[in-house]
Amino acid sequence: MLAPPPLLEDVLQRRAYNAVTDFVDENVARGLGDKVAFTDSTRSLTYGQLQEQSYRFAAGLGMLGLRAENRLMLVSHDTVDHPVAFWGAIRAGIVPVPVNTLLTAEQYAYVLADSRAAGIVVAASFASIVLKLRDRLPHLRAVIVVGASASERSQLPDAHFFEELLAKAEPIPFTAPTMSDEVALWMYTSGSTGEAKAVRHVHTSLMATARLMGQGVIGIREDDVAFSAAKLSFSYGLGNAVSFPMSVGASTVLLPDRPTPQAVLATLRRHHPTIFYAVPSLYAALLAHPEIGPGAGSDRLRLCVSAGEALPAHLGERWREVVGVDVLDGLGSTEMLQTFLSNRPGDVRYGSTGKPVPGYEVKIVDESGRELPAGEIGELVVRGPSAGESYWNHRTKSRRTFVGEWTYTGDKYLRDADGYYYYCGRTDDMFKVNGMWVSPFEVETALASHEAVLEAAVIGKEDGEGLTKPKAF
Repeated sequence: MLAPPPLLEDVLQRRAYNAVTDFVDENVARGLGDKVAFTDSTRSLTYGQLQEQSYRFAAGLGMLGLRAENRLMLVSHDTVDHPVAFWGAIRAGIVPVPVNTLLTAEQYAYVLADSRAAGIVVAASFASIVLKLRDRLPHLRAVIVVGASASERSQLPDAHFFEELLAKAEPIPFTAPTMSDEVALWMYTSGSTGEAKAVRHVHTSLMATARLMGQGVIGIREDDVAFSAAKLSFSYGLGNAVSFPMSVGASTVLLPDRPTPQAVLATLRRHHPTIFYAVPSLYAALLAHPEIGPGAGSDRLRLCVSAGEALPAHLGERWREVVGVDVLDGLGSTEMLQTFLSNRPGDVRYGSTGKPVPGYEVKIVDESGRELPAGEIGELVVRGPSAGESYWNHRTKSRRTFVGEWTYTGDKYLRDADGYYYYCGRTDDMFKVNGMWVSPFEVETALASHEAVLEAAVIGKEDGEGLTKPKAF
């Protein structure tokens, strides 16, 4: 069994534990109550205000009939209200379920029915969609609308309103007496390998990712200002913008709008963050923007981080050349909540995903589960303290993914002689040509390295002889 990482011993040794105490209350107790925790395009929220409003929201959920272990879906933009709802739910022992704001009506119907959510916090722009689904959702007791104007409120007679709920509820200093291995939150997978599945994470998982990746690799500090283009509905964005900075009392800038290159650059120029998180496609789009330059508009930028898909070597090298700041490429997953394989400050090897984050153990195995030596391609498996409990209502898939202490990622990797890991594709993307495994990602990277190619996609396609050959688009 993997020994508990030293950075986490104080958390993992506690039997009774509610994550809100470390992330919110401890910062106030340390004298950071007046420090800004979150800033969006119109408002800021201090740690003290977050504590008070999380007390109010927790009490308000009780007023609406929600109880411990109920699920509360969050379908809201990245504003300062989101962490209030998130931590208020956890404080009440209620399980927040952040969900992408770009789903269709039928996809919302699916996740609401699948999760049996008793409540939902929803942005005003999506409220009518949810209310139309209500007759199909017998478990849904409360619809709480965020940011509704007076005219919008008049058209939503069956809804409660976030701002009114906070005003009515008392800031009762009560925190549900949850246990360390009790489920704290659910995160839905993207559904890239079928219908979306909810991964259940316990209270200690949030601090595990913050201590091991946020502090241990990124080196986030109290004086940092974080900005994540990845949204809070994704586990990558949740760690970047919530658990990592709050674990040290840092500040976070939130972008409510779509992270277009123009919107991201404007945010960088206005708020001057020290750490920036994005996905490779956004880094590529930013490099193609005419206004990109040293620091990407922030004269305090010291570090950039990438995940979500593998970062091609030429893209990382080009970013460092133009912006003057390294990009740490890493691999994480909803199943592990955040990054477990990463490059490090001062040790960046572009084209690789780096080495295991201290506190996690990874290996590459063949189809029988046998560990493979360096230089051979196989499936990457990982174990560590932030692994999910299971998929909700997907028993067979859970057994295939969470095998003992190991989580099977579905990613094909190889390890070089120096211990660096290289992405080779998904297990269902690889194909053989002339008896050899071909990684579509490697071919795509080679094509995209040409200055005339922005993006490329490669698949296996049969030729006239019925043999598989790579085909590029």
